[in-house]
Amino acid sequence: QVQLVESGGGLVQAGGSLRLTCATSRRTNTFYAIGWYRQAPGKQRELVALMSIGGSTNYTDSVKGRFTISRDNAKSTMYLQMNNLKPEDTAVYYCNAQDLRYGSRLHYWGQGTQVTVSS
Repeated sequence: QVQLVESGGGLVQAGGSLRLTCATSRRTNTFYAIGWYRQAPGKQRELVALMSIGGSTNYTDSVKGRFTISRDNAKSTMYLQMNNLKPEDTAVYYCNAQDLRYGSRLHYWGQGTQVTVSS
C-alpha cells in the first residue's frame, strides 16, 4: 500500500514563499511519475507540476518560473518550492504519485494541505 503524507502548507503574504513536502512509502524514482495538483474553492483539481521517472518536468503555465518540483530519492520525498506566491495560488495542494499498470495510470494521493496567499 503506497502512502503519501504532506506537510508545509500555511498562510503567506503575496510575494512570499512556501515549500511543500510529501513523504512517500516508496523511493520516488520508482514511480512512473510524481506531481502536485491543487484545487481552489469551486474549481476542478488541476495539475501544477509533474516529474517523470527520468526527471523531466512540466508545469502549468501560471506557475512557470515561480514553482519548482524536486525529489530526494534516498529520502523518498518530493517537494514543491513555491516562490513569488500570488492570491490566485490559494488552494488545497495534493501530492500525487503514479504507477503504470497494463497501460493505465494508477494514482496515489496525499491528504492535501491548505495554502492561503493574502494580498
